[in-house]
Amino acid sequence: MDRRHFLKGTALLTGALSLDPLDLFGKESESDVVFRGKKAKNIIFMISDGMSSGTLSMANIYSRNVLGKESHWMDLYHQNKVSRALMDTASASSIVTDSAAASSAFGGGKRVKNGSLNVNENGEFNLPIWQKFKKKGKKAGCVTTVTITHATPAGFCINSPKRNAEPEIAEMYADFGFDVLMGGGDEFFNPEKREDKKDVYAKYAQKGYQIVKDKASLQNLEKEKPVLGIFNSGALPYSIDKNNTQALNTKPSLAEMAKAAIDQMKSHKKGFVLQIEAGKVDWAAHANDIAGLIHDQLAFDEAIKVVMDFAEKDKQTLVIITTDHGNANPGIIYGADATKNFESISHYKFTNEFVLNNIKPNFNLQQIKDWIYENNRISIADEDANHLLNFYKGLEKSESGLYNYKNLPYKAFSDIQKKHNNVGWISMDHSADHVELAMYGPGSQLLKPFVKNTDLHNLMLEAAEVENQF
Repeated sequence: MDRRHFLKGTALLTGALSLDPLDLFGKESESDVVFRGKKAKNIIFMISDGMSSGTLSMANIYSRNVLGKESHWMDLYHQNKVSRALMDTASASSIVTDSAAASSAFGGGKRVKNGSLNVNENGEFNLPIWQKFKKKGKKAGCVTTVTITHATPAGFCINSPKRNAEPEIAEMYADFGFDVLMGGGDEFFNPEKREDKKDVYAKYAQKGYQIVKDKASLQNLEKEKPVLGIFNSGALPYSIDKNNTQALNTKPSLAEMAKAAIDQMKSHKKGFVLQIEAGKVDWAAHANDIAGLIHDQLAFDEAIKVVMDFAEKDKQTLVIITTDHGNANPGIIYGADATKNFESISHYKFTNEFVLNNIKPNFNLQQIKDWIYENNRISIADEDANHLLNFYKGLEKSESGLYNYKNLPYKAFSDIQKKHNNVGWISMDHSADHVELAMYGPGSQLLKPFVKNTDLHNLMLEAAEVENQF
């Protein structure tokens, strides 16, 4: 061996061994360094429901290429502000979870069967984490873009063998006295819409809740009173539909609800815990609806900014940003015009749900082509237009799915769009992929590079220095 090469190699190796290993493999996050040993007074747990990693990637690429700015989530990574991990999302009954079991893993600390909320196979209840924190004197709340009684908020709050027991869940929330509840679901509170005609709004009013039903009312909340904000029958509108429909502007965004919830609870001397869910990211993935997906993910990203603006000033708040599971695994597919084609999504005015709902069986071929061009700015082939039209004429079998109540041809339309936007989907349902997880604030240093969903339950308790004695 050449002696000079040997000595040079030895010097390089010696220098490398003298470095801090963190310099070789990535420095600790700002959150790790600043908050080590400190207690979390508050916890904000953010869930983009059904967010596959491709959804996060596409929303960031869209934000960067079309809107000219990095997404807030990716910016946290770029600035090394957060601890980061991958998470296994399985349930007790399957490697592919549903939202009820996924939220129960966070909320109850144990994996349960798909479809149940914090109820084990033997019928035993796992006490939900927001109840644990309420027992310790903290305020607790949930905000969501779907019904407030839906699986994800419910998994942090109550026990039920069936996730679809939403009329009963609406009443349970009042019994436990959660401080802030915001989302959709008027049909579970309104006596005119409930099958049993029970006035659940009256139950909340009797318990001292202020009941709000529009965005303007969020500006005038009494700070010491609990809040029930129900802004729609069913889920709230998709962000892109709301932003492009004047009649829907009375509905608050997720960021607006998040800010109102934080403002409502932040002065409480014992702190607060808050779940924030972008529930319609999941629904858009089920529908293979790219406009709905990207714009609701970006709406979630705006809520991240609201939360981080508060947490960085407060310095006592643990922020958890993640999803409960993947869904449909969408992604941008290779091609000569992939960039241009993907960016053409900026011309989409509404969700596929809106577009497809407004196609009529009596449309002729040109009418359907014109309607799609008007809303997507794409010129589809006669063959594709005829394929879509056949669903409305009953010549082709209608598509069904978890949130496809009208049997709209979502997959057929997304397959047509793929030829123009280069976005592909593996399915119309949940997936078992490991998902992104980021943490900021006191307790974030406890995060390991790979965790199970149930680990977050105990991490929250440890970060807040609450013994798991319930």
